[in-house]
Amino acid sequence: MAETVVLKVGMSCEGCVGAVKRVLNKMEGVESFDVDLKEQKVTVNGNVKPDAVLQTVSKTGKKTSFWEAEPGNKEAAPATA
Repeated sequence: MAETVVLKVGMSCEGCVGAVKRVLNKMEGVESFDVDLKEQKVTVNGNVKPDAVLQTVSKTGKKTSFWEAEPGNKEAAPATA
């Protein structure tokens, strides 16, 4: 089943973007992805598990976390420091 996983990744340059793209290109089940340097946002679509995507992107050494829901969304878990 296809799933969309959205991550916040601490990327500072095109080199960081390239590193994230490299690991996602090798990951099994990934159908497509979008890496937004300005927003520090990585969106992955495919037959993937969110935890596996998080672990894979974390291997780049970048600070990686699940994208928090928009502020004001009552269902979102509180962000912890």
